[in-house]
Amino acid sequence: MGYDFPTLPDLLRRDLALVLVGINPGARSVARGHYFSSPSSRFWPAFSRSRLSAPIRRALGTDRLSPDVDARLLDFGIGFTDVVKRTTANASELTGRDFALWAPRLVERLRRYRPRVVAFHGLTAYRAFVAVAPGSWPVRPALGPQAERLGASRLFVIPNPSGANAHFRLEDLVAWYDTLAEFLASSGDR
Repeated sequence: MGYDFPTLPDLLRRDLALVLVGINPGARSVARGHYFSSPSSRFWPAFSRSRLSAPIRRALGTDRLSPDVDARLLDFGIGFTDVVKRTTANASELTGRDFALWAPRLVERLRRYRPRVVAFHGLTAYRAFVAVAPGSWPVRPALGPQAERLGASRLFVIPNPSGANAHFRLEDLVAWYDTLAEFLASSGDR
């Protein structure tokens, strides 16, 4: 789906193993044209050190992945999208109207593409999603696997890798991506 404003394209296709969902594209990432390409994002350093990326690193012959490989991850069963597609310099600029407009569209995209696991980067992104998602959802979600599903897709919440999220160190993020890898492996049968 194309957008008539500057944003990152959805990197999605049918039946992916994993879709990573951010809250919205940051201005720096949009300017560079790749997910998590802000210098303050810890996604690529943490992801690169995790078991989740091990087969990708082996196949690409590198120990360190960078934003320029985001679209190539589709070939490894991993896609990217956002709750809100509107670009901002900071997620705090988003409004309730943004979430009300975009979260239902995310639900539609996820239902159309049917990933095995959907992993939200941060509780803020997940809460925005559940506020408008169909059905009964928890009032106080926590990090980790969620009891709810969206169709056949299992849901998981990992910490936001933004440098502004000082609650989690790089080592913590690596551990969460390792936990996500285990969850993904256990979700093979849908």
